[in-house]
Amino acid sequence: MRKVFQAELQSIGEELVEMTQLVGIAMEQAWASFTNVDTELAQEVIAADARIDFKQNQLDERAIDVLALQGPVASDLRMIVGSLRMSASLERMGDLARHIAQLTRLRYPEPVVPEVIMSTFSEMARLDIAIAKDLGELLETRDPEVARRIIESNRQIDDLHASVFRVVASPDWTGSAPTTADTTLTSRYLERFGDHGVSVARKVTYLVTGEWEPGLAGETPVV
Repeated sequence: MRKVFQAELQSIGEELVEMTQLVGIAMEQAWASFTNVDTELAQEVIAADARIDFKQNQLDERAIDVLALQGPVASDLRMIVGSLRMSASLERMGDLARHIAQLTRLRYPEPVVPEVIMSTFSEMARLDIAIAKDLGELLETRDPEVARRIIESNRQIDDLHASVFRVVASPDWTGSAPTTADTTLTSRYLERFGDHGVSVARKVTYLVTGEWEPGLAGETPVV
């Protein structure tokens, strides 16, 4: 029975890694559609989000079955419960990538945001994609240095997010009301993607140590 249980835990871990790969691809493609005003690619991202949702449901059902049939305790129980919460964060990351693709489709044939602020958003997207890749590595290696790298990337995203609001609030900003709304939404989606990545990193660290990593303790919880 123990071998079966360990096999189930390994399978859950592999499914989490696969989810990180899917959300990373989703953000890469969503951002490519955003920058190139590519509605066909945007539609692919929107449609592919159903696969991420399916993976979350599949993983959660497997985890619940393990809870019901195996009666895990201590660290194994933390692993199962943590997996349920991580899958929810990863699913939300997929949703945020989908939201960006939806903005592209909504504003076609015009770009969603002005060129003056695109470089800031491109850097935020780059950091988000790096976070998704680092999450896959973190889930496989449980290396605390990878978790800290995720935290640092997210701090940079937060700084960029704050800079967007300074630009929008500046007297020099000439964007229309819809453009201003789209700009703030885009920034919010990119910022929240990173926050959910941190949430996963915190849970992985807790699974390894049984304690919250000091470098992660001050992060804002996400829902």
